[in-house]
Amino acid sequence: MTDAELTAFAAKALGNAPLGFAPLTDDGDALRLAVKIGMEFAVDDEATHCAFAYARVRGAGDSHIFEPIVDDSCKALRRAIVRAAAEIGRML
Repeated sequence: MTDAELTAFAAKALGNAPLGFAPLTDDGDALRLAVKIGMEFAVDDEATHCAFAYARVRGAGDSHIFEPIVDDSCKALRRAIVRAAAEIGRML
């Protein structure tokens, strides 16, 4: 799925967010997205020697979205949040 498609489906999960919604690049937009849809998220940067960010929406089963941390943990977490929200948007 392209970044544009991910963002569009994530916006759908919010009831179609207004223009200017950029959760893949903006920490604030990603956090607002996570809060508004009741998401849990975390970053594990060292403990498992396999760096990742994950996001899960409460009440939407046990599926977790993992995103590897390559060079930027914030970027990985934003992407995990958007991917999880996009999964909800796809189901709507």
